[in-house]
Amino acid sequence: MGVIGTIVSIIVIGLIAGALARLIVPGKQNMSIGMTILLGIVGSFIGGFLGYLIFAKDSGDGFLQPAGIIGSVIGAIIALVIYLRVRGRRS
Repeated sequence: MGVIGTIVSIIVIGLIAGALARLIVPGKQNMSIGMTILLGIVGSFIGGFLGYLIFAKDSGDGFLQPAGIIGSVIGAIIALVIYLRVRGRRS
């Protein structure tokens, strides 16, 4: 696929996962599109890490594997809830 294709696919999956997480978690999140993409990318790594811990798949490739879209959304939800809790304490 190449480097450019990998980067574009990471950005697209990050946008989809981040947007779905923002739709699922109640409340208002003041985030830009860039922050939504970053949320999805972080969620993908969290979902991949949790998938590795639970199912012990892809151990030869390391524990931080890009997850499927479901794992990415679950990880993005976890990251968004943590972000909202930390941001809420500062306000």
